[in-house]
Amino acid sequence: MVYTILLPSDAAYSPPYGLDSTEEDLVPVRREVYGGGRIIDISHRYHPDMPLWESNDGIGQLLWLSMSMKNGSLANNSEMKLSNRAGTHVDAPSHVIDHYFDAGFDVDTLDLEVLNGPALLVDVPRDKNITAQVMKSLNIPKVGVQPFFFFFWRLMYKKEFDTSYMGFMKDGAQWLVDNTDIKLVGIDYLSVAAFDDTIPSHLVLLEGRVSIISKLSSL
Repeated sequence: MVYTILLPSDAAYSPPYGLDSTEEDLVPVRREVYGGGRIIDISHRYHPDMPLWESNDGIGQLLWLSMSMKNGSLANNSEMKLSNRAGTHVDAPSHVIDHYFDAGFDVDTLDLEVLNGPALLVDVPRDKNITAQVMKSLNIPKVGVQPFFFFFWRLMYKKEFDTSYMGFMKDGAQWLVDNTDIKLVGIDYLSVAAFDDTIPSHLVLLEGRVSIISKLSSL
């Protein structure tokens, strides 16, 4: 899943594939910003050392060639296997609510208009989880359906799972649902909820129709 922030710009898009080199010296261009800043990709690149929930070993091998031109195949075809919660992802409404799961509330039922657009970026205290008191202290405006991001530690660059990340406590999540029109929250680690309050915080947000993005890239 690639999340984009769309910004006003008249800049032209880059050419397909980013082919900025000659055939003799092909170097793929990898970027996070496109179209003169109109599109910003804040999803993480997948790699074997990306952290995984409650694991010290990362996600491990996730991509391999099932067919290779070097081995006589007509084309290069790859296979990929990983958890649907690995890397940057959106939580389905059914993630922690079983009757939502039975009713079929998967990620394809989410509103794409909520998942794209300008974002309010908030830098929360580094030494405490997001409680109602913390939320009040941030003076959050009522911002309609604009995405709302909380960025914390750069723990996505550490292979071992780290429970010290900051996240929502139940009362903080409830404050957001009760006092704002925010319909999307995100974090730059494995869960938007604090490790000690994972399920209650998720329930409040998802039952309040707030979408959740985890593992955002802090560019």
